[in-house]
Amino acid sequence: MPHKSKLQTVMLSIVILAGLLPLLYFVQVEIQVAHASDNIPEPMVLADSLDRNVVNDAFGVGEKLTFDINYGFINAGTATMEVAGLIEYNNRPSYQIVTQALSNDFFSTFYRVSDRVESIMDAAGLFSWRFEKNLSEGKYRSVRISSFDPHNRLVYYQKDTVEVPPFTQDALSVFYFARTQDLQVGKSIFIDNFTDGKLYPLEVKVLKKETITVKAGTFDCIVVEPLLRSVGVFRHEGRLKVWLTDDRLKMPVLMKSKVLVGSISAELTDFRLGEIESF
Repeated sequence: MPHKSKLQTVMLSIVILAGLLPLLYFVQVEIQVAHASDNIPEPMVLADSLDRNVVNDAFGVGEKLTFDINYGFINAGTATMEVAGLIEYNNRPSYQIVTQALSNDFFSTFYRVSDRVESIMDAAGLFSWRFEKNLSEGKYRSVRISSFDPHNRLVYYQKDTVEVPPFTQDALSVFYFARTQDLQVGKSIFIDNFTDGKLYPLEVKVLKKETITVKAGTFDCIVVEPLLRSVGVFRHEGRLKVWLTDDRLKMPVLMKSKVLVGSISAELTDFRLGEIESF
């Protein structure tokens, strides 16, 4: 993979991780039902239901969040996070979640970014079934697919089969799952996260409450900091903080990461709420 500047690396990290992950780690395309790659085993069809049902009154189909990606006061591009549809996957209702990132005309003159990330997330248990990341950054192109088998606690990634804990999340679904959790200041939640062939235990620290104003409006927020519990993960990217609305939606309105000079941020500019359903 070609060398990237710190700015480019952090922009991508915000987009994918948010989480996110993925701040989102964010061009509108027609969304269709995802299919596993030919060289990755199809997920197992389960005879019985998996024994987790997560109460979700935070997000639903139709939710779309739009962000400006900024380096200090300079706009670098835009990003979207969307719950694009409810599909049947592995004989179960599942959310199709898509984030897309696009550099603006100025940045595209020397480094064009057009990335798309998709997660298929079980609608009842809110665990991952499939994750696909399509990267187009400058001359670099990459497609990475992870196929999750939660029944057998396995993930198929490229030529590898990796054992994982129950209900492991991908880099995008982990953010949506976190939005459904009880976030209390001074406490942390812990989530197992599989990203690019590796298992990362993720700690989400709840730091404080704060009222902030962004382009989309003024919001009472709860501030969280996701930490990957492995040595040196944020050595290059710096600390990432996310401002979520302090209500049942826990909608992200600001994501910010400090870099060597200044900071990178993703600021909510527009939003459309989704339709909450029970499963």
